[in-house]
Amino acid sequence: MPFRLLVPLGLLCALLPLHHGAPGPDGTAPDPAHYRERVKAMFYHAYDSYLENAFPYDELRPLTCDGHDTWGSFSLTLIDALDTLLILGNVSEFQRVVEVLQDNVDFDIDVNASVFETNIRDPNYMEVSFIRLSTLVVGGLLSAHLLSKKAGVEVEAGWPCSGPLLRMAEEAARKLLPAFQTPTGMPYGTVNLLHGVNPGETPVTCTAGIGTFIVEFATLSSLTGDPVFEDVARVALMRLWESRSDIGLVGNHIDVLTGKWVAQDSGIGAGVDSYFEYLVKGAILLQDKKLMAMFLEYNKAIRNYTRFDDWYLWVQMYKGTVSMPVFQSLEAYWPGLQSLIGDIDNAMRTFLNYYTVWKQFGGLPEFYNIPQGYTVEKREGYPLRPELIESAMYLYRATGDPTLLELGRDAVESIEKISKVECGFATIKDLRDHKLDNRMESFFLAETVKYLYLLFDPANFIHNNGSTFDAVITPYGECILGAGGYIFNTEAHPIDPAALHCCRRLKEEQWEVEDLMREFYSLKRNRSRFQKKTISSGPWQPPTGPGTFSSPKNQDQAREKKPAKQKIPLLSCPSQPFTSKLALLGQVFLDSS
Repeated sequence: MPFRLLVPLGLLCALLPLHHGAPGPDGTAPDPAHYRERVKAMFYHAYDSYLENAFPYDELRPLTCDGHDTWGSFSLTLIDALDTLLILGNVSEFQRVVEVLQDNVDFDIDVNASVFETNIRDPNYMEVSFIRLSTLVVGGLLSAHLLSKKAGVEVEAGWPCSGPLLRMAEEAARKLLPAFQTPTGMPYGTVNLLHGVNPGETPVTCTAGIGTFIVEFATLSSLTGDPVFEDVARVALMRLWESRSDIGLVGNHIDVLTGKWVAQDSGIGAGVDSYFEYLVKGAILLQDKKLMAMFLEYNKAIRNYTRFDDWYLWVQMYKGTVSMPVFQSLEAYWPGLQSLIGDIDNAMRTFLNYYTVWKQFGGLPEFYNIPQGYTVEKREGYPLRPELIESAMYLYRATGDPTLLELGRDAVESIEKISKVECGFATIKDLRDHKLDNRMESFFLAETVKYLYLLFDPANFIHNNGSTFDAVITPYGECILGAGGYIFNTEAHPIDPAALHCCRRLKEEQWEVEDLMREFYSLKRNRSRFQKKTISSGPWQPPTGPGTFSSPKNQDQAREKKPAKQKIPLLSCPSQPFTSKLALLGQVFLDSS
């Protein structure tokens, strides 16, 4: 598949036709405005209940109207809900929560962040704790940091290359770095935030626990200038790639000391899912052809060995024989991922399979036996997961198919009817009889409600197609932000891809810009006009007005100081046209200038 498919989602949406309001199969289409307000009401019912009954604990217990710490007492629900507040338009509460987090969150605590131990209790909860510290806490703080100016927060000088939320994200990420100190470069599944990796810690880690760092860590490296975060994330990705089987598949758990697979079931669901997700999203965020090539190779093997009638089964990673003919609710992210690489037809067929399961139960059971067409024992619950709604949002942006709005309508109706209680929304323990469990996981506000709202809000700033943007002056020059193409991490925290180019502009790029400006003006004006103009031979500084560039003599002096090799692409801001990139102090130079 050609790399030209790697366009930010906002740009993709601008190119594909949308048919909002088209009738569904029953002749009616859900009213987006109506359901947008319903979703907003759902959010505030849950959010207000958390604040009144559970804060500062991590999560709300909606049946007993109290709170509990599910991991480390970081007020996870508050961090997770922060960018959702802005997406819903609540600027004042966003600002208040930013202040609360700065005053109350502390990462210097003696607590273990564990993936493996949680997996022992329940295979469906592999992507928690250690991974969630990166994706939820680091990702949530980075997203909020980059959205702060849009939310009216008074940012400090040097933003987005500095700021309190960025420093908090960096502090949290540094707590994870000791886990990567293994012979393979693949991280342990557990790290103690105060002491590092405990002696005797198990070396067995799930695949997703190794491959779900590149989005947050590359963003952090770009904003802080410290390459260590992106470096360790890339090494972990490469080690997994090198560990795939001869038929191109990866297993579920691996020993990070020896590189040997411990669990050899291969699929797209629990324990593996976000590894594939981050290859695609990392490729788009970083415009990295190698990451996309890796995913496309995996995609071929997945289609060859695990896909049957647009379902995806679990197979033995070395032989390709079926080991579990089940659909897991966590797999419902896959159609959305397919849409990001342009594979819309396959995405829609798989989505419709998953949607039939939703219609059967009013939600997605954790495990669904495909041959039997029913739930798997002890896996009948639905903890209000977002994955199918996430796929609906992506596919609706790409196709405008009203069936996708119908899923959104059904999700709102089901969740309100089955799981709404006095103090929030409760996990559905059993979809067969609608028994509830005393838990509301933080991802309900971060992901489920957010994707529902965005499905029904086509005009949201997240969907910006590049027609509007903000120009920000940083210590490294002018920076374009807010132009769209946001990349959602696996916890649905949006990252502005343009921000990665705001804080790493090198001297070489400044000189390249200067040369482009000189060359442009030399074509438009008499060259003799510039003979008397001079500037310092040091690093380029913005001119005080048009036509104040240096003389040819000083141009030569400046060129002598340039490094021989350019290290980054010139003016790399992938979501902007050339004329928008070539801007200086608010002036855009067009061909008609």
